[in-house]
Amino acid sequence: MSGDDASFMRRAIALAATNLGLTGDNPSVGCVIVRGGQVVGEGVTAAGGRPHAEELALRQAGEAARGATAYVTLEPCAQRSSGGASCSELLAAAGLARVVAALADHSTFAGGHGAERLRAQGTVFDLGLLEGEAAPLYAAYNPATGDPRKR
Repeated sequence: MSGDDASFMRRAIALAATNLGLTGDNPSVGCVIVRGGQVVGEGVTAAGGRPHAEELALRQAGEAARGATAYVTLEPCAQRSSGGASCSELLAAAGLARVVAALADHSTFAGGHGAERLRAQGTVFDLGLLEGEAAPLYAAYNPATGDPRKR
């Protein structure tokens, strides 16, 4: 991990902090997509919990997401109760080269499966960057008792 990695993750943490407490039972997640050292997309979980940060950042990045790195404060979801594409599916389909997450998400809709999906699709997945800085964002988020229908 480089100093740039830390800088981009700090930006994702700052984004997540902007909607803290506004996302219903979903956690407020920040996502920054970087290609060639330049930010090409950013997102934060929307008020009410949808759309997710990764979706918004991917929309903004468009084709520039291919081969890029995404910095996400929490492991991307692996499934959605709505049956729609999960964030890990969207990131893999967009062709990101690497996804860096600060924290694992232990909910039934992630639980390591988002990371597994990304790795299976050939995306490098790194976990734990600035975990201590991101952790306070999720102190009130309990994936075991939160409403998984919102994911």
